[in-house]
Amino acid sequence: MNKQRFTDKFLAAFFILVFLKVIGMLAQLFHESFWSVIGKLVIFLIVAVIIMMVLKNFEDKEKEKESGRKGRSGGDNFYIESSLFDRIRNKYEELARQYIAEQEYKKAAKVYMNLLQNHYRAAKTLEEGGFYNEAAVIYLKKLKNRSEAAQCYEKAKQYRKAIDLYKELEQKEKVGDLYREINDMKNANAYYQMVADDYVNNSQMVKGALVYRKKMELPAEAQKVLLKGWKENKDAFNCLNNYFANISDVKKLGQEIRHLYEKTTSDQKITYLEAMKYEFRKSPDLQKATRDIAYEIIAEKTATRSEIVNELKHFNPDDDMILKDISRYKTGRNRMFRN
Repeated sequence: MNKQRFTDKFLAAFFILVFLKVIGMLAQLFHESFWSVIGKLVIFLIVAVIIMMVLKNFEDKEKEKESGRKGRSGGDNFYIESSLFDRIRNKYEELARQYIAEQEYKKAAKVYMNLLQNHYRAAKTLEEGGFYNEAAVIYLKKLKNRSEAAQCYEKAKQYRKAIDLYKELEQKEKVGDLYREINDMKNANAYYQMVADDYVNNSQMVKGALVYRKKMELPAEAQKVLLKGWKENKDAFNCLNNYFANISDVKKLGQEIRHLYEKTTSDQKITYLEAMKYEFRKSPDLQKATRDIAYEIIAEKTATRSEIVNELKHFNPDDDMILKDISRYKTGRNRMFRN
């Protein structure tokens, strides 16, 4: 390898000397005749070309020898270089860990950024140290990760910057939350409304109602959405269950249970019966109303769904005779069908 490098250097130096010699001989035109100078120049160039050809031939032979040596030792060189690289990398890793242990998070981040070229770990290290703005910049500029950057700006209470990023990410509810954080309820409710509309349009009525109730503090609107879900059979049971759960006054709840039942269609009554099981257990004041409704539904559906009589036990938990009555009813019904 050293011989080859020497040959390369010699050729470069020789070329420079030839170039300077040619310039020097041309300068003699001011002192000697034109043809005399040209004659000397031609002879010199011929000699120079011959020398360069000899040197080139020598260089080619050296390259062939060097190629053969590389074929035998190339694998060893690779492992040596890899081992050296790993040792250097481990030293940098150790240095970064030492800085973190000393709570020198910015220094550790610089090691990760500049020496290890690991931007993600640099950002995480800054985030761990509470340098949220600096971490956000790395997430955004180096990693193109708007989500992580937005979270860091939020932790840094840079709410405006976080809002802009969450808007780009189309996280509308998060945008609303941050507007509420800075007491901008007009913009907060505008984004919450978008979220509620999206839920309702996707038939996710309970989630839409929760946005109205918890985020916008509009319980009446939440109830409207739940009723809409119940009437349109969009997650009907959960809508009805949540609708009743949002009525805290037991007397009003009892009235609403009866009022809503009177508007219930025949194909909704089985679902209504399921809801009555939950309402029955809420309060002793609701038991009579819910039991009466359950009896009405069971009586109406017995002709087509005989197994519905089993539901009676849910509304008579302390009546030991009810199971015997149900059993007698089933036995009598079976005998009737056999005859």
